[in-house]
Parts: sequence; C-alpha cells; structure tokens
Amino acid sequence: MKPQRHREHREEIWLALEIGNSQLHWALFLGEMLYSAWDTGHLPESVIQQLAECKTLNDLLEKIFPPHQRTDEQEGHRDNSLPLFGSLPPLFIASVVPSQTTIWQIYPNIRVITLDQVPLKGVYPTLGIDRALALWGAGKTWGFPILVIDAGTALTFTAADANQCLIGGAILPGLGLQFATLGQQTGQLPLVKMQNFPSLPPRFALNTTEAIQSGVIYTILAGIKDFIEAWLQLFPNGKIAIKGGDRILLLNYLQALYPEIAPRLIVEPNLIFLGMREIVMGNSTDRIK
Repeated sequence: MKPQRHREHREEIWLALEIGNSQLHWALFLGEMLYSAWDTGHLPESVIQQLAECKTLNDLLEKIFPPHQRTDEQEGHRDNSLPLFGSLPPLFIASVVPSQTTIWQIYPNIRVITLDQVPLKGVYPTLGIDRALALWGAGKTWGFPILVIDAGTALTFTAADANQCLIGGAILPGLGLQFATLGQQTGQLPLVKMQNFPSLPPRFALNTTEAIQSGVIYTILAGIKDFIEAWLQLFPNGKIAIKGGDRILLLNYLQALYPEIAPRLIVEPNLIFLGMREIVMGNSTDRIK
C-alpha cells in the first residue's frame, strides 16, 4: 500500500495499540485509513521510556519496527513518506493487561479507550475491551447482527443483535494454550508445540502426539461448528467474522471438515483496530488534535 500524500496532515496521524495477553498489536492510521499494522512482543518500561523521548513519528517507528519485521512499506517511513513533526502522534490504547497499561502512562500523548466508550448496548462491567471493540468494529463494517470469533490465546465468541445489543458469548482456551497446558500440567504427556500442522491429524491416533493433536483440534472445531450453528438458528442472516493468530489455521481445518460452514466466515485480523477507529473518529469531542 502506497502512502497517500494528499492526506498527510499532522492532525490525521495517530497510532493504535492493542495490548494483548501475549503480544502488542500496533496500527498506524492516516485519519480513517489504516495505513499499516504489525505486532511486537511486550516492551519493558525502559524501552517505553525511549519511545516517549522520540521527537518525530519516523524516530518512533524506527524503534517499534524490529529490522527483521520491516517491509518495503515500513522502510518507506524512513524516506519521508510520512511527515516529520516535533511532537509524537496521539497513541490510543486498548488493553487487557493492566500492568502493561500502567507503564505506558509515561508516553506523552496517550489516550486509553475504556468499555464505557464503546456504544454497544447491554454490556456487562467485566466484558473485555478487546472483545467489545472487535464486535463493534465488525458490526459497523459489515452490519449487525454479527458474531465475532477470536482465535487467539483464548478462543472467544462474542455476539450482538440487530439493535447493536450484546447477546453474550463464551471463552475457552485457544489451541496453543490447550497444547501447552497438557504438556506442562501432566507428568507423562509430551509438550506439543503449536505449529501449522499441514493437514488434520487422524481422528483415532496411534501415538501420543497425534492423540493430543486430535483431541484438541477436533473438539475445538466441533465447538466452533456448534456455536456457528446455534448463531445461525438465532439469526439466519447474521454475519460471522473471525480474527486472531490461529484464524487461518482454523479456517483451513473448517474448510476440510465442514465445507458448508467455512464460506460464511469473514476473515479480518484487524477487527479491534476497526473498532478503535470508530471510537476515535466518531467522537467529535475527542478527535485527534
């Protein structure tokens, strides 16, 4: 994606940061346009202090992008494809890790998005901000009613009806967490590393590693199928979107096992950023300045 130079205005540049359980998820926006998205590990306070002391957006991006993650698009930031200016752009944060949220307070222009800023109706106080934003972003993009499946560290289901009212959802351990738990919490079972198995394992396995793969993968797929079928019974024309690090792997498995279901899924990794954009750009009293 090439930068759109006619939209390069200081007030339009802003950063979004989703602080997840295992990674930091970043996005750079030019106004409403999602310019780039990338991931890093969690950062120690010393590194965040260095980021806070940056003088320009380009300097900041140099530190956020590790060299091995840079693409031609990201390298373009060093060639003044984005404007240089004296103050750092605003950083909007959505976090499910309070300890990380706290240390990010040293950034000079930070704004934390909280659950009460998401216009969903019927939310409960402990609903994760990540689930709320992903649901709001998906619904505003593809329409309500909508079900969002997040295939990350946890596998979550979150849904809203045509009136943009939360109808609920579910949470269970994701693929990697289930494999890790069996390996770490049992004396005899091996640790099966999370990886992109090229095909579905045999359902009735003849060795321990494949037995673990079978048990975890087939029960997760059956659970996803069950939730999708229950959703479509409630809302036959309802939309379904999936995000998260395991989204492609699970989609491929669903296509192989349940080919009638897989085509119903909208695959979009940036649902939370779409939700953050709705909040940031939709609130006229808190627009980027």
